[in-house]
Amino acid sequence: MPKELCVCEEIAREQQRINVYTIKRKFGKFVTIIEGLDEKQVNTKDLAKKLKSELACGGTSKGGRIELQGHHKFRVKEVLTELGFSPDMIDMR
Repeated sequence: MPKELCVCEEIAREQQRINVYTIKRKFGKFVTIIEGLDEKQVNTKDLAKKLKSELACGGTSKGGRIELQGHHKFRVKEVLTELGFSPDMIDMR
């Protein structure tokens, strides 16, 4: 099948169980963590780039999880939903 017609990544996005939570690091800085993404089905580096651009923050993608600088827990759910992820499969802790 041609790559343009493949809906594999869209289906994979709807089936991902994603955990979003915030932790407090040194000096009182908050970091938003997004876990549960399958690196084989979703390009985490590209997703991290889109999230950083949309939320105007820094961050990184390592080991199948995305770390964003700042407290963006509730805004991340909105952005992930816009990008095609199912809002029912996004868990907020």
